[in-house]
Amino acid sequence: MKRLLSYIYPVSKKVPSQYNGKLEVTWYDGKKYLNTKNANYSYGSLQEILKFGLEHIHLSSISNCLLLGLGGGSVIDTLRNHFNFQQHITAVDIDPVVIAIAQKEFQHYNSPTLSMVCADAQQFILENTISFDLIIVDLYIDAHMPSQFMELSFWKAILKSHSQQGAILFNAALHASNSENLHPIISLLEVNGFLVNTLQKVNGTNTLLVAQTQ
Repeated sequence: MKRLLSYIYPVSKKVPSQYNGKLEVTWYDGKKYLNTKNANYSYGSLQEILKFGLEHIHLSSISNCLLLGLGGGSVIDTLRNHFNFQQHITAVDIDPVVIAIAQKEFQHYNSPTLSMVCADAQQFILENTISFDLIIVDLYIDAHMPSQFMELSFWKAILKSHSQQGAILFNAALHASNSENLHPIISLLEVNGFLVNTLQKVNGTNTLLVAQTQ
């Protein structure tokens, strides 16, 4: 019923979250979205932005994936259904409410090929002992990225978790005036053998870094 009504007007419900304030699950034109007050978290513009980034990656050589920042799970949906990526995905999110929404509203569940972990991404990456071919970094609270995810200490830990074959996709989402903040991260990736492609104004808004081993 909600899906049919959404062709006439949006049908929404708000879900309170300790980390993200009011989350909003909305049906619109027959499709379900997850939004915050100021940003799309899943199944809208963000899904298209990350899909564009993934199109620049050679996924056929990827044997596993670490997703830092789950949202409603639209990246999982894109990997599975658009790119036919059937390898194991580990998805990490600090917010248990977000994980519950990904399960209840978007039917993403733990399985032999998907592990959803409720944890702080920085702590997870510091303690991680598994190597990943593809690491996707998409870490926001509403429209804001916590500053620790721009620190080189975080990115050095990312490199330790990377298998040194494959790719890293970073949704940096910086305004053009702040693009210089990416330079130390780009330099670190390049020194460690990555070829870095900076994709600016993806979907008219976001900046993506696509780093691939050479």
